[in-house]
Amino acid sequence: MESLLSWLFAFLLLFFVLCLVGYQIVCLTDLELDYVNQYDAAARINKVFLPEFVSQGVLCFVYLVTGRWFMFLLSLPYLGYNIRLWKQNRHLVDVTEIYNKLKQEKDRRLFKLYHLLILVVIALFCQCFGVIHDTDMQILLCTM
Repeated sequence: MESLLSWLFAFLLLFFVLCLVGYQIVCLTDLELDYVNQYDAAARINKVFLPEFVSQGVLCFVYLVTGRWFMFLLSLPYLGYNIRLWKQNRHLVDVTEIYNKLKQEKDRRLFKLYHLLILVVIALFCQCFGVIHDTDMQILLCTM
């Protein structure tokens, strides 16, 4: 039962990160289409970076603690990328440069979105495979 609960918690965290990245993409698209000004868009995007980074770190920690090594290794590059952005102080969107870097910011978040969608598909596959079979059974890619 704890295996099922840990998968459910990890899936909810993954879905939360996916929603935050999707929200950032919507904010950038609204800015591109002139529905919001650059101050509002930058404030909205900068407000959700910390929950995104923290929840991604917690997700990696949950995968590590529960022994889901394959999922941990798949989510580790995303966490490393976020840490690199934090260290280089590029995690916040600058209001004065947002129009100049709009394409780069949008592409960066689309890459994050695609990576998270792949993780969601793999997590759903592993969860369904674990429910069909015995949940305590060691599955090759999902619960090594």
